Amino acid sequence: MHCVLFEVIMLSRIYSSGIIGIDGFEVVVECSSFDRIPRFDLIGLPDAAVKEAKNRVQSAFENSGIRFPALDIVINLAPADIKKEGTALDLPIALSILQSARQIPAEYSFSDKCILGELSLSGEVRGVSGVLPMAISARDMGKSEIYVPLENAKEAALVDGVTVYGVGSLNQLLNHIRGTEKIQPEVRDVSMEDSAYDIENDMSQVFGQLKAKRALEVAAAGGHNVLMIGPPGSGKSMLAKRLPTIMPDFTFEEALETTKIHSVAGMLCGNIVKRRPFRSPHHTVSAAGFIGGGTNPRPGEISLAHNGVLFLDELPEFPRSVTDALRQPMEDGRVTVTRVNSKISYPAEFMLVCAMNPCKCGYFGSNDKPCKCSPKDVKKYLDKISGPMLDRFDIQIELPSVTYSEISGSAPAAENSETVRKRVNEARNFARQRFTEGGDDPSVTNSKMGVRMLRKYCTLDKGADSMMKEAFETLGLSARGHDKVLRVARTIADLEKSEVIKEEHIAEAIMYRSLDRKYWGR
Repeated sequence: MHCVLFEVIMLSRIYSSGIIGIDGFEVVVECSSFDRIPRFDLIGLPDAAVKEAKNRVQSAFENSGIRFPALDIVINLAPADIKKEGTALDLPIALSILQSARQIPAEYSFSDKCILGELSLSGEVRGVSGVLPMAISARDMGKSEIYVPLENAKEAALVDGVTVYGVGSLNQLLNHIRGTEKIQPEVRDVSMEDSAYDIENDMSQVFGQLKAKRALEVAAAGGHNVLMIGPPGSGKSMLAKRLPTIMPDFTFEEALETTKIHSVAGMLCGNIVKRRPFRSPHHTVSAAGFIGGGTNPRPGEISLAHNGVLFLDELPEFPRSVTDALRQPMEDGRVTVTRVNSKISYPAEFMLVCAMNPCKCGYFGSNDKPCKCSPKDVKKYLDKISGPMLDRFDIQIELPSVTYSEISGSAPAAENSETVRKRVNEARNFARQRFTEGGDDPSVTNSKMGVRMLRKYCTLDKGADSMMKEAFETLGLSARGHDKVLRVARTIADLEKSEVIKEEHIAEAIMYRSLDRKYWGR
């Protein structure tokens, strides 16, 4: 019996990255090649897209003028117990084969480099999703250089402490490695200019509705959820679309986290997300599209709205199962997607803004047009909103129809978004300073204050305390309703830079809790 020994040409290692949720993890692409019958095996729990890399890599070699090695090639994607998804491993797989076949100098070290990119059949490098979290992961793993598709270079360059190279083709990268034609590193651009400016959606374009504008200003200052009820054409959608322009300034840290989510979802266009997101899913959206998930889990609408606004127009038209699924993420600020072999968590800190008609025809309680709905139909329509869901809104506001004088130009000019946002920023800073001096987390908004913080920071003067007591007894407020009024009153006081909550602050806050009694009798 004879023992036949096959020569191992070389073992190579190329470092890359994968995605779990919105976080990257290190992937080591190992390649062993043997001088025996040509074969190409890819192991390490690859999904279908990763398995297809074999065909893309072979074609990219041929069309780039590179001879594919006639060897028995085994590629392992470590760690082998975590599923690898997507096409970002094409480029590191190609390099591992070339180095193993000694077509890249053996002395060239990839130990301090991270390689990402999809290969086209022609050898060009195509963009991939999730580059930002993968670049952050590479930096945290101690890599000093990262090579990404050219169209993802600006995104990866947002990460400080790592040099980013944008690669256009396989041959370009090989020339860089061999030193014949160096790729210039990408310049880091973290400018946040025009992060709130939106000329198409300025608050000054909305005529009338002063009470609703005031309510949205309070909501933006304290991070409160809002429900708007009114007839068709009263401006509910217009106001909602302009809410991001009056929200507090978008910080770089918030923008970076938001960009990570959009990157993983494959929705990033170019550089950092500079404006607060505004997501408005249709009522036919699936549960996976809304909450997140799918065969290969991706962030849903509620995560894409992170640090921004989630707007649900025609709220009663959304399935109860979808709206009720919002309740837990709204409490936790995160949404968790559970699969058989994994549990993925996405951030979901957003302002929920909902709009609805008071009935199916839209004119229940209107003085302009008669309502065509029967009392039974009105009740059936309103009952589509569950009590627990209704209880999530700190502010409820009714919008009447706009008058002719308001839209004809005879009314005084409305404030622009920049003016309102300035007051909102001042109120947030006022609250932030109070929390800092009290030893609490300064990033907490008034809407997220727990019972301890409510008792600590919501000091009422004598008139406010008397009004709060009367409202609690006569309006039948629950303990939760009482705390919601206090949170909103605290925000109103912040807008006036008042440490003490006064009677007029409580009165305005109570006004924002009146619609559940008018329409739902609660």
